[in-house]
Amino acid sequence: MPKFVTQRNIAKQLLSNNSIVSSRELADSGVHRETIRRLIESGEMIRIARGLYSSPQFIPDEKYSLIVAQKTVKRGVVCLMSALSFHEIGTQNPSEVWMAISRPGRIPTVDNIPMKVITFSGASFTEGIETHQIDDDEIKVYCISKTVADCFKYRNKIGLDVAIEALKDVIQNKRTSIEEIIHYAEVCRVRKIMRPYMESIV
Repeated sequence: MPKFVTQRNIAKQLLSNNSIVSSRELADSGVHRETIRRLIESGEMIRIARGLYSSPQFIPDEKYSLIVAQKTVKRGVVCLMSALSFHEIGTQNPSEVWMAISRPGRIPTVDNIPMKVITFSGASFTEGIETHQIDDDEIKVYCISKTVADCFKYRNKIGLDVAIEALKDVIQNKRTSIEEIIHYAEVCRVRKIMRPYMESIV
């Protein structure tokens, strides 16, 4: 490694390429904790949450919590209420980030942002995941059809009215196909539950 490529330079380059950088990402790039401490003391880096850092120029926006949640729960997927909001389905504006993790799995303790962690299993967890770019960061979100099916599966947690509103929205506004909704309804084992609502809308 050339002498001019210092830990400080590496850290600043990571910050210029990403809105938020985790301590693991810094460590994997060869930046030690002492360097992080010095960058914070000099004002070249700010700590926004435990193990998460950004540049002083970073301005949080509406997607900020999703990025923090994804970096905190690396294998998690944005789901249910937060996925509805991300896809602009219905009128939901959740006060916490909803994340799905694979079952069995340890539900992480998160103290930097309000978060609701739900355990999914099998194909219900692995199918329908999309990767979306927010600036230079990536988040994983369930696709529109999978999100609607999830809402019916977890209707006792979010409310049946929310699930019905989401279904009406995506069908009436042609956000996805009926075939795709049926596919994910089968994945989530809620096809029989969803059928009467779909028939009344179609």
